[in-house]
Amino acid sequence: MNQDSALPLGRVEVRLAGSGGQGLLLAGLVLAEAAGLYEGREVAMVQSYGPEARGGASKAEVIVSDAPIDYPLCSRVDLFLALTQEAADAYSWDLKPEAWILVDEDLVKHPPSSRAVRLPFTTAAREKLKKPMVANVVALGALAEVTGLVSRRGLEKALLARVPAGTEALNKKALALGAKLAREYLGQGGGEPSPQAHSEDI
Repeated sequence: MNQDSALPLGRVEVRLAGSGGQGLLLAGLVLAEAAGLYEGREVAMVQSYGPEARGGASKAEVIVSDAPIDYPLCSRVDLFLALTQEAADAYSWDLKPEAWILVDEDLVKHPPSSRAVRLPFTTAAREKLKKPMVANVVALGALAEVTGLVSRRGLEKALLARVPAGTEALNKKALALGAKLAREYLGQGGGEPSPQAHSEDI
C-alpha cells in the first residue's frame, strides 16, 4: 500500500470491525485509553453489535482529537481495521478515499480497497503465540506501527491496565508481534513507517 498522506491532524476517526468474540471492544478501549490517558488527547468511543451478537459483525469506533469532540460518531472514517470479510463488507461504506485500511489477510479475501494493508493477524497469533484469541492485540500493534496514531509505549500501558492478571506477558508479545509484522510489511515497499512508530522487536 503506497499511502500518499498521513493521518489528518486534529480529528481522526477510527473504526475497528470484526465479529463478536474477537475482542474489538477491548481493542477500542485500549486504543482510546492509550490516546486519552497516556498521550493527553481528546477521545470518544462507541461500539455496536449485529443482531447475532457473538459471531455476528461488530465494531468499535474511536475518535481521537486535539480539540474537544462535539460529535462522537464516525462520519468519514480515516482508519479502518477489519478482521472478517463480513465486517469489511458491512462497515466500509463511509471511508475517506485516502483512509488507511488494515485487514486480516487470511479472513478478508476481498478488502474494500486494493490499497489495503493485508497482514496475517490471526495466523500469526495462532502460529507464533499459540493463542489465536490475541489476534486483536496483534492487530493493534500493527495499527500503531503503520499509522503512528498512538505510540506503542502508550498502547502497551493501556493494554496492560485492561487485560486479565496473568496474561500480561502474552499480550506484550502479541503487541510486539503486530509491530514486527507491520515493519516487515513496510520494509517490503508497502510504505514508510510513521516517525511515531516504536521499533522494539518481539
